[in-house]
Amino acid sequence: MIEVAASCSPVREIHYTGVDLFEARAASDGPGMTLKTAHRLLKTTGARIQLLPGDPFTALSRAANGLRGTELLVISEGHDPRSLSRAWFYLPRMLDKGAQVWLEQAEGPDGSLAVRVLGGDQIAELAAAATYRPAA
Repeated sequence: MIEVAASCSPVREIHYTGVDLFEARAASDGPGMTLKTAHRLLKTTGARIQLLPGDPFTALSRAANGLRGTELLVISEGHDPRSLSRAWFYLPRMLDKGAQVWLEQAEGPDGSLAVRVLGGDQIAELAAAATYRPAA
């Protein structure tokens, strides 16, 4: 993804932010890599790399204000549905005008994956449904 983004916009620095469980990944979450390994591999791309350990809600609740101007957001299949549904609250403040949001989802009985591109209205609906409730 970083190489494709760089080829589309060679004069701009690419900023990449990744959210992942890293070391907190359970066996049921599937294979992964350590935070250190991921950073070392991504750093070789020349992009400015920021990795946020945790589930989508926890990571974005800490970092969303610093991620303003996001132009492309790719959400892979496999996140905890509860965490992801709560994380939508933070997206509108992060996304640049004209940003694209790609959501990977399992489809069909064979579990094949497809990517849906979400429009602004869909993002607003998901964000509105994810009302923020601070911890008591």
